[in-house]
Amino acid sequence: MADNIHIDGHNEEAEFEREDLGAKPVILFLVGLTVGCLLVALALKGMYSYLDAKEARHQPAPNPLVQQTTKDMRAVTPGDITKFPQPRLETNEQREITSFRMQEEQTLHSYGWVDQSTGVVRIPIDRAMELLAQRGLPTRPQAGTVPPSEVNMGREAARRSDTSRQTAKKK
Repeated sequence: MADNIHIDGHNEEAEFEREDLGAKPVILFLVGLTVGCLLVALALKGMYSYLDAKEARHQPAPNPLVQQTTKDMRAVTPGDITKFPQPRLETNEQREITSFRMQEEQTLHSYGWVDQSTGVVRIPIDRAMELLAQRGLPTRPQAGTVPPSEVNMGREAARRSDTSRQTAKKK
């Protein structure tokens, strides 16, 4: 093995490919690829034309009382947009989201009525957090406990004042 290696470090048995790929095969491949793409595009166009024609043949007869519209129902003109029911798609998302956010900010930072007939008001979020910190969270009775009422308070007072059992135990 050491005999095959020259002083400059090259191996005599290792060779390189003597033929390069010519331009003709590359050009033929690109032409074939282009022709194949065109054939696929034509096949798809023909298939969709056939399917559109078949769909048009199988459409039910229009009601004579309905106004005739354009043949292609997929095309929407700008005037037709106002005929669509709410909610509609957004036309300018950035402007609409900005106005929505501004409205929400104003709602969060202002006073106002939620329901004036029942007396429910809206206060700014900062003020609500201050009040919550001062007063604490509202509590509610634990599950299984009876809320205080006149009847329940009367029964509890009667139970505490009943000494008949205590005297019976002492005898």
